[in-house]
Order: sequence, then structure tokens, then C-alpha cells
Amino acid sequence: MKESVISAVERLLDNYLEMNNHRKTPERYTILRAIYSIHGHFTIDELKARLDKEMDFPVSRATLYNTLNLFLSLRLVIRHRFQGSTKYEACYDNQSHCHQICSVCGKVTEIKSPEIIAAVENLPLKRFRKDGFTLYIYGVCSSCQLKMSKRKNTTRKKSNNKNTAEK
Repeated sequence: MKESVISAVERLLDNYLEMNNHRKTPERYTILRAIYSIHGHFTIDELKARLDKEMDFPVSRATLYNTLNLFLSLRLVIRHRFQGSTKYEACYDNQSHCHQICSVCGKVTEIKSPEIIAAVENLPLKRFRKDGFTLYIYGVCSSCQLKMSKRKNTTRKKSNNKNTAEK
């Protein structure tokens, strides 16, 4: 992630902590840097592993959850509840985007769609200020489609062989 983005989110965190008389702990800043060094979605376990192994900065799960909740309230991080899992994502400079989610394997792919972004930005909403959006498109990815197609063909061949053997 660009240093300018990291500096900007650190300034936002600084301002919030100062205005609300909270401590500026090394854990908060290290977790923030770790989050903004991850490209894409991550689970809490992946974040913990990155802090433990790559950054040699172990923190408790409670600290991670509390810090993530703070970042969620500051809109520095967004939480996604995909099929059966919760993932997080840095969102300071990437608020409006779309995800395609395979309903078979659960694979999540971020897609860029200027048409959808423009449509939502131009959507007239009454008494509501838009900050950003996330769109989820569910379907079946090409890998799962291929596997399903192979299974169908295998089942058909077995059925045909069985019918031929019976004649």
C-alpha cells in the first residue's frame, strides 16, 4: 500500500484518539499498518498470522477484535460476511466496489465495474448521504462449472454403459 495512504489513515486514527482521549498504543498502529499492507480480503486468523510471523508482533485475539471494531467505526476497515466466513478489507481508498462470489466453493473475486459505480453514484436518495457501497454478485465460478460439467459427463457415461450392458 502507498505510504501516503498509510500516513492518511494514521492521521485519521491520531485525530480520533486525541479527540476522544484514548491512548495511542503501538498495537493499534501496528495492526493498522498490517491491515493496509494486505491486498484484498483477510480473515482475523490471517491478520493474526501476519502480525505473529511476518511482523514479529504477537497480539491477543481480544486486542485484534477490539482494534478491528474501532477501525470499523472509523470506516478504515469494512467487514464482509461472505458464505460462512467473515472477512475484512482496508477501505480508505477503495470504498465502492463489487464482489463476485461462487456459491459452490466460496471464492470471492473483486471486480471493477465503472457502469455500476456510476449508476450508484447517480442514484438519487432522499435524506441520505452516500459514503460508498459494496455489491455482492452470487453465481458459480468457471472452475466449479467445469467440475460440475465433468461430473455430469461421467454420470452420463456410466448410465449409458449400464444401459448398453443391460441390452
